[in-house]
Amino acid sequence: MIRLAFIPSLIATPALADRDDHDRARRALEAGEIRPLAENLAVAEATRHGRVIELELERDDGRWIYELELVTPEGRLYEMEIDAASGTVLEVEQEEED
Repeated sequence: MIRLAFIPSLIATPALADRDDHDRARRALEAGEIRPLAENLAVAEATRHGRVIELELERDDGRWIYELELVTPEGRLYEMEIDAASGTVLEVEQEEED
């Protein structure tokens, strides 16, 4: 699993991930197994306008999946899954308010 945390300036910084995770993601990108992160984030933005606050890249049943959380301008929290190879949105769920 690769986890990136986003700070307000939208610069990704490693969080809870080691160097091997980043190397694995880079190799997957170079091998053409996943699309560039910026392309997948554009898909997320087109699907649900908001700011990404958490992002994970996981291998699930042989395919790469981006799992992300985003906050809309209205303050709603959503979870989204995107196929990292095709850019297809697999799931969007609004989180329950506490």
